[in-house]
Amino acid sequence: MLSRVAALLLLVFAVSSTRGQDVFNDSLATPSPKNPAHIDSAWLDLRQIPAASSKPQASPDWVEAVSIVPPQKTPGVPEKTIFRIRLTRPNAESQVLFFRLFFDDNPEQKPQLTAWDESGTVVMQSGPLGAGIGLPTSESVMIPMVGASTIDVEVPGDGKTVRGAYLDWMANAEVLHPLSAEHRDLIPEPFMAMAPLHAATQDTERFGTVTASLADEMIRIGASVSQGAAFQFGLESQPLVALITFEVANPNIAAPPEIFVNGENLGAVSVTLPDLADPAYRGQTASLLRGMRFQYTGWLRAQKLVPANNLKVGTNDILIVGGAGTDASAIRATQIQLKYLWDKTDYQLQTDR
Repeated sequence: MLSRVAALLLLVFAVSSTRGQDVFNDSLATPSPKNPAHIDSAWLDLRQIPAASSKPQASPDWVEAVSIVPPQKTPGVPEKTIFRIRLTRPNAESQVLFFRLFFDDNPEQKPQLTAWDESGTVVMQSGPLGAGIGLPTSESVMIPMVGASTIDVEVPGDGKTVRGAYLDWMANAEVLHPLSAEHRDLIPEPFMAMAPLHAATQDTERFGTVTASLADEMIRIGASVSQGAAFQFGLESQPLVALITFEVANPNIAAPPEIFVNGENLGAVSVTLPDLADPAYRGQTASLLRGMRFQYTGWLRAQKLVPANNLKVGTNDILIVGGAGTDASAIRATQIQLKYLWDKTDYQLQTDR
């Protein structure tokens, strides 16, 4: 009986937490008081759900109000919608706001962020966000908040391509990095497990390992072979092992992309998943009782080891296709690493017993 009650409570929570909130209200419910030294993050549901079926969403007290400015229909001027968020800094140390926007990345409806101060002066403007890949995604922006009090999310059209925003305050910390390694601008994002991947601009060799870029640009892929991303590269000698690495957008996390090397299917890639609390997970289901599959509306690191016997001297072919049940996806920063025998390679020679 206890297990059935617990399951029922979990189901009720899941149903209530998936309902959209009404962004037309200019006020927010205040959560129960907590430790005053602790500063909560905020999730703002910006989906335009009718007021009759929604409840005021609870947010920390530093989020004062969220409202929507309906699109203005002016002859000859494209309409746009503005989500207006009024904030106050929780303390003097809170100077930079992490703002992650979740939206459908349509080429003609790229959102942008603008931060204003009380006098109406622009403090920061992000420019258009997204790559126009036509898929659900998310983008992060660091906003200086000393003097700023309002953030506008401006998007062409009726604003229904914007789904939500995650807000958190950033703190300064000293970061050490090795001088001999490639320098990367690493900003720890909430929930994320890996830093963004940057494809090599030119082939490099280090400790017997050659790193080469296959494609830096974004390529859309589907679940069929005809919709895959194809690459070719030449080898002068066969490596001991190879590693293919790329970033994938909007993957089905239970069925990630698959890789074919020289016509042989090596199976699905390994994907580094963020914390399951990440709002970028988007469920798809016909019924909560029949299970739910999830896509990640953002970019994830994907890797696949290629055994030496799958490669050959001369021209090699690689094909990356979306996983089963994935309608559309995209990859970027695709690269390959080839490991050769190095004079300092650490290995053990095992003989038959």
